[in-house]
Amino acid sequence: MSSKSPLRSEAVSTGLPEAPELSVVIPCLDEAATVGLCVRQVRECLLANGISGEVIVADNGSTDNSRDIARASGASVVSVASRGYGSALMGGIAAAQGKYIVMGDADGSYDFSQIPLFLEKLRSGYALVMGNRFQGGIRPGAMPPLHRYLGNPLLTAIGRLFFRAQCRDFYCGLRGFTKTAYENMTLRTTGMEFASEMVVKATLFKMPVCEVPATLSPDGRTGKSHLRTWHDGFRGLRFLLLYSPRWLFLYPGLSLLLVGILTAAWLLPGPRRVGHSVLDIHTLLYAVVAILTGSQAVIFAFFTKVFGITEGLLPEDARLTRAFRVFNLEKGLLAGGALLILGLGMAVYSFYLWNRAGFGPMNPVVLVRLVAAVIVSVTLGVEIVLSSFFLSILGIARK
Repeated sequence: MSSKSPLRSEAVSTGLPEAPELSVVIPCLDEAATVGLCVRQVRECLLANGISGEVIVADNGSTDNSRDIARASGASVVSVASRGYGSALMGGIAAAQGKYIVMGDADGSYDFSQIPLFLEKLRSGYALVMGNRFQGGIRPGAMPPLHRYLGNPLLTAIGRLFFRAQCRDFYCGLRGFTKTAYENMTLRTTGMEFASEMVVKATLFKMPVCEVPATLSPDGRTGKSHLRTWHDGFRGLRFLLLYSPRWLFLYPGLSLLLVGILTAAWLLPGPRRVGHSVLDIHTLLYAVVAILTGSQAVIFAFFTKVFGITEGLLPEDARLTRAFRVFNLEKGLLAGGALLILGLGMAVYSFYLWNRAGFGPMNPVVLVRLVAAVIVSVTLGVEIVLSSFFLSILGIARK
């Protein structure tokens, strides 16, 4: 057992100040076959390029002798009890003393001699420097075809669409960032989503981000990969959706709302013929469902956005702040109250019509049109009133 504190690492001697400029953090779980090679490659790169640096292996509960091999190869080992890729990296980064940090896997798949490419960009002012395996080269057998041609490109495309991120390889495990930028990101995910959360947060917080080529080789593991294709792929997609209220709630909700309103307005006066088909009250009821479902989704978009900002998951949004200056609690109550009164008024009118019919049978086509309008007005009125109160509560929490 080393006598050194596990939270302090020894900088490579290059004649530079004692505090290292760079910390290389390597998450590890049963990587005895490769972790020593990775640590030695990092140290050789630091020495060859005159970089004051440290190597930290964040061990996530290895049952083999990975920790001993890492120490013997010149790394400081930090034991991280909480399991997960993100947890291991958080523990290692917390122990890092460098101004800049480069992270890379312990399975021998990444070429740590490329560290100077990342450090050069970090020194020039970039907050996050991503490796791009599609630019640097993927050697035969290094990435399964399903990951290479479907999973990674698809999730990266979704991330670029949702967040306007510039990165073209969201899931490259070799990347560099400043310690300050990492602390400002306040990353929360403890699993494989950690990789995409870093890119998303850096983009949302408008940090300068760039890419450099990274080479991917077949890993040297003797056991199976820690990555579970479908499970981790779904978790990655779920994360991207949860961090984008616009695409998860707002855009689908607005689409449903628009289609429902246009269809209802078209059918309320009477039945419509389209070719050989006649659209009537049955289609009108589906339009009502679209209006109510769409409005719920739009409201959820605002709830999620405000909650995310309040909890530090999402950055402040100037457009949302301006919207709240215009649409406050009082205006929400007025709008919701007006719809509620309109709906109740139409309900009273329907009761009047029923009274005129002697409380007997009525024309169902006429009655359904009126009741559909009542349902929409009353439901939307109640939703807006309740949502106004809830958003005000979230606003108090933000203040």
